[in-house]
Amino acid sequence: MSEALFIEDLVAGYGPCAPLPGGFTLRVPRLTLAAGESLALMGPSGCGKTTLLHAAAGVLPVRAGNVRAAGAEVARQGVSAGEGARRRLRLTRVGLVLQELELLEHLNVRDNVLLAWHLGARPCPWSEAPARAEALCHALGIEAHLERRPRALSQGERQRVAVARALAPEPPLILADEPTGNLDADSATRVVDLLLAAVRERGAALLLVTHDVAVARRLDRTLELPRLSEERR
Repeated sequence: MSEALFIEDLVAGYGPCAPLPGGFTLRVPRLTLAAGESLALMGPSGCGKTTLLHAAAGVLPVRAGNVRAAGAEVARQGVSAGEGARRRLRLTRVGLVLQELELLEHLNVRDNVLLAWHLGARPCPWSEAPARAEALCHALGIEAHLERRPRALSQGERQRVAVARALAPEPPLILADEPTGNLDADSATRVVDLLLAAVRERGAALLLVTHDVAVARRLDRTLELPRLSEERR
């Protein structure tokens, strides 16, 4: 199987570099994820799970190491690719679900899901895009809200919109940060079913942050991040 995510000698973090007070540094010697493979990332709050996802997606520039995602070089020997290149990667090759969701309030649900097309990525012909968005929203149980703005939705509904937006371009790599965190059991099952369908049917790779052991058990393997990370000091 081809490599969807490769991380080597990664150093990334926020604030002052450890060991200075108030900083947090994540160190990952090596992490690989193959196409068609799903990995659950677990660990206590604050151990660096979100930092790792942000570094993998190019949201957070790295301090050292190498990162390749979906066939593109995110960072090489501690030098991150340009901001524009990293943004294009997230738009076209990486489906990203952040805890902050980052839905656009001036767009309705349908247009939020189709954001990649509105920004010019065109993963498939525009004529096919609305049907794809509607099918995803139906699978996630939010098809009745296609014309609503995000502010009219519950937090759980907003979360499912973010999942649909990440999956709509059919990216080869999906990075999801607690995508079931605000959902009831039925909605959480729908989300995980859809994410795993992308792995099974399209050969996408999935890296999913979760605190839910039941969710983690559905994925191919689980990684406990504290084994890799440097604690706050």
